Amino acid sequence: MHPYLIPVLKQFNTAADPEIAFYMKKYMKERYAYFGIKSPGRREILATFLNEHGYPDISELEAVAKDCWEQPQREFQYFIMEILGKLAKKAEKELIDLYEYMVENKSWWDTVDYIASNLVGVHFQKYPELIRDFTGKWMDSGNIWLQRTAILFQLKYKKNTDLELLTDYISRLQGSKEFFINKAVGWMLREYSKTDGAWVLKYVESKPLAPLSKREALKWLERKSNAK
Repeated sequence: MHPYLIPVLKQFNTAADPEIAFYMKKYMKERYAYFGIKSPGRREILATFLNEHGYPDISELEAVAKDCWEQPQREFQYFIMEILGKLAKKAEKELIDLYEYMVENKSWWDTVDYIASNLVGVHFQKYPELIRDFTGKWMDSGNIWLQRTAILFQLKYKKNTDLELLTDYISRLQGSKEFFINKAVGWMLREYSKTDGAWVLKYVESKPLAPLSKREALKWLERKSNAK
């Protein structure tokens, strides 16, 4: 283990709760082991750790991140994602390769969704010249998690959403039977409906989207309408 991570391993071991870990693993379909530390406790550990040890040196950042990704307990992946989230606006251009690695490995919605919107999304705002090459490659990859990232990276873009790019990628994924793809399409459209509900409504009505995508896309507009 990278020396930077030894202190947080000690804190995770101290805070570990086997009973909570059991249910966390069960919730995640038995995919990953856990220390059993809920989000508030984990974030408290992160804050204490950063106060005492600071951020990893930029030259060591990739090594630390990949070491976290190799650990069996999911809290290590959450730990490094949140560190990277705090550094995202200052990230070097080449860090997109690390984000891609994180999406492709130990892939599940809990990591991919954070990476897509909080890391990749911020990175592409800083380096928009990377968007077409990387997202185009992801769309062609056949990897559902890279494709999900290509859809969700604009989740927080609001009025700056590139609708031409988004609709192109949604169109290319039409007909998919993959739950995580159709859910992502609906989620992205739902978020954009908070910016331009009329556009989303017209788009959903005019396109042969998967039923799941349509339901997700219209949820916020329906709640807004029912609240009147």
